[in-house]
Amino acid sequence: MNCSTLLSLMLMLIQLWPFSLSMGNHSAQNTDQSFTAVGRVKRGWVWEPLFVTEEQTLTVPVYVGQLKSDLDKQNGNLKYILTGEGAGSIFIIDENNGKIYVTQKLDREEKPYYTLRAQAINRSTQLPVEPESEFIIKVRDVNDHEPQFLDGPYEATVPEMSPEGTSVTQVTAVDGDDPSYGNNARLLYSLVQGQPYFSVEPKTGVIRMAPQMDRETKDQYLVIIQAKDMVGQAGAFSTTATVTINLSDINDNPPKFQQRLYYMNVSEEAPVGTTVGKVFAEDSDIGENAAMNYFIEGDNSDVFDIITNNETQEGIILLKKRVDYESKRRYSILAKVVNRYIDDRFLKEGPFEDKTTVKINVQNADEPPVFTLENYVMEIPEGAVSGSLVGAVTARDPDNDDCPVRYSIVHRMQLKRLFSINEHNGTIITTKPLDREIASWHNITVKATETRNPEKNSEANVYIQVLDVNDHAPEFPKYYETFVCENAVSGQLIQTITAVDQDDSAEGHHFYFSLAQEATNNSYFTVKDNQDNTAGIFTTKSGFKRREQVFFYLPILIQDNGTPPLTSTNTLTIIVCDCDTKVNTFYCRYGAFMYSMGLSTEALVAVLACILILLVFFLAIVAIRQQRKKSPFLEKIEEFRENIVRYDDEGGGEEDTEAFDISALRTRTVMRTHKPRKKVTTEIHSLYRQSLQVGPDSAVFRQFISEKLEEANTDPSAPPYDSLQTYAFEGTGSLAGSLSSLGSNMSDADQSYDYLTDWGPHFKQLAGMYTSHRSVD
Repeated sequence: MNCSTLLSLMLMLIQLWPFSLSMGNHSAQNTDQSFTAVGRVKRGWVWEPLFVTEEQTLTVPVYVGQLKSDLDKQNGNLKYILTGEGAGSIFIIDENNGKIYVTQKLDREEKPYYTLRAQAINRSTQLPVEPESEFIIKVRDVNDHEPQFLDGPYEATVPEMSPEGTSVTQVTAVDGDDPSYGNNARLLYSLVQGQPYFSVEPKTGVIRMAPQMDRETKDQYLVIIQAKDMVGQAGAFSTTATVTINLSDINDNPPKFQQRLYYMNVSEEAPVGTTVGKVFAEDSDIGENAAMNYFIEGDNSDVFDIITNNETQEGIILLKKRVDYESKRRYSILAKVVNRYIDDRFLKEGPFEDKTTVKINVQNADEPPVFTLENYVMEIPEGAVSGSLVGAVTARDPDNDDCPVRYSIVHRMQLKRLFSINEHNGTIITTKPLDREIASWHNITVKATETRNPEKNSEANVYIQVLDVNDHAPEFPKYYETFVCENAVSGQLIQTITAVDQDDSAEGHHFYFSLAQEATNNSYFTVKDNQDNTAGIFTTKSGFKRREQVFFYLPILIQDNGTPPLTSTNTLTIIVCDCDTKVNTFYCRYGAFMYSMGLSTEALVAVLACILILLVFFLAIVAIRQQRKKSPFLEKIEEFRENIVRYDDEGGGEEDTEAFDISALRTRTVMRTHKPRKKVTTEIHSLYRQSLQVGPDSAVFRQFISEKLEEANTDPSAPPYDSLQTYAFEGTGSLAGSLSSLGSNMSDADQSYDYLTDWGPHFKQLAGMYTSHRSVD
């Protein structure tokens, strides 16, 4: 069933059954309990949508409305039943007459309406007389909520100098009341604080600028907006929000120099790039709107330059070219500053630039000498005699007093050996002849120093070119191995020759070849100049006999095109070969050698065989001798290198069997040649007497160590590596000195220890051991 059919049916039912909805007697007088008859028909049921006012405080149930079936004869046969949301708790119905009551305080913001179902049944049969039908009870809104700014506090930014009425931002408040009923949720915006700079649209909350505002005057404003419900009527609720409005900068201010005239100084010694001074222009704008560029106008822009410090926005004046106090003492420059980014909207207010004058004074300084040229280039012919003039350098003191200068050559001693300079006039001369073929250029550094202030000096480079002189005759570039076969015919080319020249020819070398005067009558060979710096050697006869002549020596005259021309005679050696088809270079060369020695090929083979046999025999002898020279000591060399045996045990003499076994320090084979040993008794007595009076630093012990060192150095059987020998000094408190027998290859029987009995009670036991041993022996 569509909507139009349903609507027609409803209208028809309204006409068939009369409207029968009772309302409270006081509903017309109390708007809070009034009802709106929208009308709803469901078969035999007829009722209106019902309303109940929220926030109403109830002490007794409040009548809402009445439901009544047109079948109700008011005889008590019908019973009304209410079900659905809140039925029986929030809403109750009088089952006899269908009157509905509300029993609790309701809140529309929590639940705006309730859906219920009504039914009429016969009390006798308990059967419904009408189908169950659904209806709605709406909770009517009252103004019980204040407006709220949910997004506050607000902050907005708008460019300064914006036109009047420019939108800044929009604030929005919300009200929890029903916007569809009355004016409870209808808000009105107004400006509490912010006049006369801003205004707000009452209905939308859009904040707009009033007159144009300048950020440089004030860059932040605090605006308070009020929102009031019920369209601002009496009794309405209200709230406020704070809006912070910032004015953003635009480039509406030109830069201005702080001073109309600046004074600066610069020393004439200052190098290029020196900071002369700084200028500064103020700009009320900020950020990139305050960025500026500095320029120098006028003729002095070639002497000075100005750059912008992007961090401080200062103009830094730099020295672009060296200044000279003696030439110009004062400069006046015009500095200009211009905004880097210009807003075309404000060009009509004037140019966004400014100018100032800078006076720069040049300060006098003691300057070093100045050469007339930074680099000098000089020439001198090679081979010029010592003392020849190369050239002269000139430097002067740029100061007014014009102090004399002194010249000298610095660096590289080898150049000082070739050149010298007159310290007074700067003339450079040679000290020895120069050879272009050794070095064609010489670079020297000349220093000019003030005579009164040696700290003031300067240097200049002098480049000396050694000009070529034709002093080298042409010659063969290599040794030519020239061969001619015995069966060669007349006019046969056997060699092509060329020449080289160490001289440098500006026009290029050109050589001329011919036979030397002494060979002009040579009937075997001739020379043909090819006019291209080469020449060919041709035979002039047919047939050569190797047995008659093996070598021919052909003198060739070579002349260059220098001024004056130089000639040289170069000898070409020609070897006659026994060849049928082609020349074998090795065979021809050594065959010629053997022929010159008068030996045949067979003899040459025999000589080589003998040499080989002798070489093998010699190597065998050397190997045998090397084998015999191997020493038994070498078998233990690794053992000596890797083992160090040390003992410090003085023990109890030979009776102490628990002491260190000294036999480990003795070798069975000693390669050293025994030297005559001093008498031990005499040596010990001498050391004993000396030890009572001297220490380890005395001459006696130094002599002892020197003797031992000399003995080790001259020992031919010592191992071929470093060794360490230690000698301990027991001090003056020892009466016996050292009794160590290390290194001794003599038996105790060869020695006499009778003197031990004279050493006192401390050596009584030792004396008894050795003297008894001697007596037993």
